[in-house]
Amino acid sequence: MQESSATTRAYEHIRDGIIEGRYATDEMLGESGLAAELSMSRTPVRAALVRLQEEQWITIYPKRGALVRGLGDRAIADLSEARYILETAAVQRADPGQMETLAGTLTRVIAEQQAALETQDVHRFVDLTTAFHRSFVEVCGNQVLLELSDRLADRQRYMLFRLGGRLLEQCQLILAEHRELVEALQAGDPSRFADGLRKHITDVHTERAAPVPPIDAAGADRA
Repeated sequence: MQESSATTRAYEHIRDGIIEGRYATDEMLGESGLAAELSMSRTPVRAALVRLQEEQWITIYPKRGALVRGLGDRAIADLSEARYILETAAVQRADPGQMETLAGTLTRVIAEQQAALETQDVHRFVDLTTAFHRSFVEVCGNQVLLELSDRLADRQRYMLFRLGGRLLEQCQLILAEHRELVEALQAGDPSRFADGLRKHITDVHTERAAPVPPIDAAGADRA
């Protein structure tokens, strides 16, 4: 059954509120308060909360409300490792021509990130960063890997927004490491890319994510 437009609007509003930090972890959200905030009835809000619980963003407690779960330390560490494995595996399967084309595209994305940083447009910077990493998975043309990556995209956005003020402080580091990843693509060197990506993910999320363990590129090719 297709969701109503009101349910979709409620879902996107609450999801984005959690991802962007407007609703804090362990905050209790009430149906009535959310309905008033969105100027709609409680029915679509209730349906949106059910979907968000299925996606593990909240836990619903009948007659009490919905508790925002966010992502714990273990979930952040697991997500970092999953992203590393997906992005590395996809780039290892790309041919030199695909990597060169991708490098050109990502060079332009980095310029857009720099522009977003100069205007302190955090939302734009986060969206571009998420798209930057998605491109690594998209390049090999494996739709299953891309679907898996897309399922993690909101959690990647959450991890970036939760850096808060530190995100702007780390933007230059992020851009420098993005450039290093593009250089690895230009060199057609998947091993260098894997090493750079592991360092990048660990550097950006070092306070909450354990260092990402390396994978054996030759072993991955045999899998």
